[in-house]
Amino acid sequence: MRHNPISPTIDFDKDGIQHGYLRLPHSRDDSAWGAVMIPVTQFKNGEGPTALMTGGNHGDEYEGPIALYNFASRTDIDNFHGRVIVIPAMNFPAFQAATRTSPVDQLNLNRIFPGRPDGSLSQVIADYFSRTLVPMADYVLDIHSGGKTLDFVPFAASHILDNKEQQSACEAAAKAFGAPHYLQMLEIDAAGLYDTMVEEAGKVFVTTELGGGGTSTPYTVEIARRGVDNFLIHAGILNADPTMPKHDSVSLDMPDFRSFIFSEHAGLVEPCVALGDVIREGDLVARIHSIERTSPEPPAEYRAPREGMVICRHVPSLIKIGDCLNVIAEVL
Repeated sequence: MRHNPISPTIDFDKDGIQHGYLRLPHSRDDSAWGAVMIPVTQFKNGEGPTALMTGGNHGDEYEGPIALYNFASRTDIDNFHGRVIVIPAMNFPAFQAATRTSPVDQLNLNRIFPGRPDGSLSQVIADYFSRTLVPMADYVLDIHSGGKTLDFVPFAASHILDNKEQQSACEAAAKAFGAPHYLQMLEIDAAGLYDTMVEEAGKVFVTTELGGGGTSTPYTVEIARRGVDNFLIHAGILNADPTMPKHDSVSLDMPDFRSFIFSEHAGLVEPCVALGDVIREGDLVARIHSIERTSPEPPAEYRAPREGMVICRHVPSLIKIGDCLNVIAEVL
């Protein structure tokens, strides 16, 4: 297989704190011999586990980049035992453009793993993570939020895996992150996900959803900032005491696809429940009004297919057919 064209400007084997870039050649109209420069920081202090922490897998999600750009400014290398690789915005072109997908090739980075070294820009980034960065790691944290079209109650999550020992390790790490909610997450389609690639590599993997709406809040940023430290403390890399939320984390499950409500109408969403509400099967969750004309016909009503907590809602208030309207998780 072809060698990946990305070259790091830091030495992954060197002790200390290093700031640099993952340099990806990218010839374009405004720079014939240009490159995409993806910021990277490494903390390495002796032998120990390696953690890879990323944000900006989607370019319109901000809690991860904020927490990791802050983390990258640390200077307390003596508190580290092992190695931490920090990439605040792994999909850097999308992050710069504030878009979910890359403006260069219109690909969703989190749907094309393991990638390919001779593909488009996003595919090359995916391949570098798959064949270079993830193999170095023992623990992997990928911080997400809802971007411009979804909003979530803040949670850390793991998945059901065939390897139950690995599944237990991922669940323990997700709970150690210390978000207000822990979710055993069911994906609509796991093919091509960064999550799937990392888990198939046998790593301890944690993902999150920490709000959304294409912005961040002091509350969600603090969850991410605290969670990054807690994740590394749990991994045995950072020497500190964990900081947990004031209240016990709520454990949630998505046992089947009845957790998802998809819109079969286009129009204006009238929400009838709020994030965090605990509802019963059959409760009214939303009405969707046609916006093309006024009419004596009532709006379409959507009801809960299961009992549980509303953990996700569609934003903004205009919706299209096929959009995810709500997600409901069982409270354990």
